[in-house]
Amino acid sequence: MSTAVDDDLWSAIGDPTRRRMLDLLLSEGSGTATSLSERLPVTRQAVAKHLAVLDRVGLVHAATAGRERHFRVDAARLARAAAQLEQVGSSWDSRLQRIKRLAETIERQKQETETNE
Repeated sequence: MSTAVDDDLWSAIGDPTRRRMLDLLLSEGSGTATSLSERLPVTRQAVAKHLAVLDRVGLVHAATAGRERHFRVDAARLARAAAQLEQVGSSWDSRLQRIKRLAETIERQKQETETNE
């Protein structure tokens, strides 16, 4: 499975209101712009715009029922996002370990130089 970082996805997830919306949709199974706006400190119109962003990146999908659109989280897309996050985390862990080893080497060399003076 490819876990290349998707900038649009992470831009969408980067917004705290959208993360809260995802939490609500996951806990409730689905929701409408109206039902979500009742639980968030933003207007229904703002919720609709946030849902459009989440839909564009594939994190949610809508099904029309009467006059309402019910949104659900796409579990597969969310799993891919989690895999990307894991990959980025592992990459940073490796980088930080290399930086730590370099810093320790520099410190050892500095101490040896001071001891020999």
